[in-house]
This record gives sequence, C-alpha cells and structure tokens, in this order.
Amino acid sequence: MLNMFVRDCWYVAAWSHEVAGDSLLARTVLGEPICLFRRADGTIAAMADRCAHRGAPLSRGRREGDAIRCLYHGMKFDADGVCIEVPGQDRIPPRACVRRYAAVERNNWIWIWMGDAATADPAAIPDTWSLGRADWPYRPGYHLFAAPHMLICDNLLDFSHIGYVHASTLGGTESIALSKPKVSREESWVRVERWLIDDVPAPFHTRVASFPGRVDRWHFYDFHVPGVLVMHSGVQATGTGAPRGVIKDALEFRSCQAVTPETGTSAHYFYAVPRNFAVDDQTITDSVFNDIVVAFEEDRAMIEAQARNLRMTPDWPMVPIAADAALAQFRRLMSERLAADNAVQTVLE
Repeated sequence: MLNMFVRDCWYVAAWSHEVAGDSLLARTVLGEPICLFRRADGTIAAMADRCAHRGAPLSRGRREGDAIRCLYHGMKFDADGVCIEVPGQDRIPPRACVRRYAAVERNNWIWIWMGDAATADPAAIPDTWSLGRADWPYRPGYHLFAAPHMLICDNLLDFSHIGYVHASTLGGTESIALSKPKVSREESWVRVERWLIDDVPAPFHTRVASFPGRVDRWHFYDFHVPGVLVMHSGVQATGTGAPRGVIKDALEFRSCQAVTPETGTSAHYFYAVPRNFAVDDQTITDSVFNDIVVAFEEDRAMIEAQARNLRMTPDWPMVPIAADAALAQFRRLMSERLAADNAVQTVLE
C-alpha cells in the first residue's frame, strides 16, 4: 500500500513538558496511535499505542520501571516494544511485540521518525536552537487543527494573508501582500525572504515597544520537510540600517513552528516565538504569547473553513497566483519526497 504521508523524516510529536515523570502520553501521528514516555535516564521512548494482544491502548497502562504494563490483560512491554511478561504463562509468543519508533528530544521538542527506525538520522533534525536558550524567552503553544497539514503549511509559506487575516494582531497594513518575497529551494527546505521598508509597525509590535515613526520589518525563514518553520523576523526604525545588515535597537524574534499530521484531515501545530529583548520581563513574554494565540486562532478559523469547503468539492481546481511561489515549491518538494518513499516501499513489497 502506498503512503499518503512522507515517512522518512522527523516530525514534532510533543513539547518536552508534555512527557513528564512517569506519565504516558497518547498522540496520533500520521494516523498511527503513539505512546510516548521517559525512561529512567530521562530519554524518550516511543512505541505503538496498541497492545499486541487485543489492541488496547498502552497509554492507559502503568509504568513499571522502563516498561509498560497493559492494564487490560496485564502483558508487559519493555521500552523497545518487546513483550517481557504474560501473566499466567511462561512462554511469550514471538509475535508479542509492538512497533518501536526512533525518538529524539532536542531544544524542548520531541521528534519522532515515522519510517524505519534503523534509518533515522538525528543530524537531519532542523536546528531550532532558540527553543533551548534562556536568553530567548517564550511560552510554548499548541493547537489541533481540523484541517489537513498541507493547508497549514500553505498558510505559513504565504505571508500575504497577514494584512487581511491578522489586521489587528500581526498585520497592521495590507502592504505585506504588495511586497514580493525572494523564494529559493534547497534539498529539504524552501527559503523565504521578505522586507517591508518604511512601513507602520504591527499592533503586535506596538503592544510591547514604542517607535518614533515608521519602521522596517523583515521575515526570513526556512520551511523544512515535512512542515517545520524556523524564522528570523524583526522590526527596526526606518533609516537606521536594517536592510544593510545594521541591526540596532530592533525587536528580534526567532520563531519556531511545526505542523505534524494527526490524520489526513487533522494536524498538530506546535509553535513558539522566542525574542531577545526585555528577556526578564514576564509581562512581555505573556503579551507576545497572547497575541500569537489570537493570531493563530484567526488562522485556524480560516483554514478549517477552507478545509470544509474543499472536502465538499475535492476536485475543485484552485487558481494559482504569484503569492503561491513558496508553497508551490514546497508542495513540489513534498511530492518528490513522497514519490521517493513510495518507490522504496514498492521495492520492499
């Protein structure tokens, strides 16, 4: 059976704080139920959330050291998914095991490799360094969208919507739709660079700082397979050198966002907007977070409404425009990766 998702890549499965102590976290990724927990040494274990006996969720089970006991009929599985105990019998059936997934914790995100665990290379994880730095404070965010993950990726790859969907939060004016970004493609990501010169600051900016007049704004980001945005954005007074690389008295942000399919019609959205100014001011941390939550709720309402329309008419042809340049490149990249995955799968079958 051909895959509908790219499997040989790293997806964000959870924030680090979601897997704490002896807890068991249930999360569906690419339509597969996953159980996440920490071993005694603090490292992350991930296995199919389905007991080999009768399919009961292991996330409803009990931690016993580095193992999980299913609380339906008591079978016990180690962190590699191998059954090590069956109550009432000495012999353990050879097929009594559950799938183990490669998982890595890095900079407060837990990443999972949905393909063959033996091929997982942690070096391929995008660098989200700002999530692991105390001098770049933030509050972590999460939404569950009732929409396919590629529609959310489209939204993040086309910032021309900001002046319309986010007029009172991230936008401020419609000028961002008039500015043409520079788009380029690398092996596993699309790069987008956009400047707004001599513009007004966004409401998002004026709630945390004051400006003497007009500003220059920038958004530079890499959008990695399968849906991970790593962005440097900022705002600085016009005429002070930002377009020439002179960053002075600017508000700078290092946003990290990740979109992970839950199913074909729903997706997890993990996000944070670390900043490097007023780092000890919790009120600003809260203000930035609250504005972002409002903005992403605006996105969610629009994208879910779009998804409902498209479900009713799945063959309806979209009309491309110039603003689609980045998302078209990324969709092409994802299609190529999916075709490569499926070619390998066909050979294996």
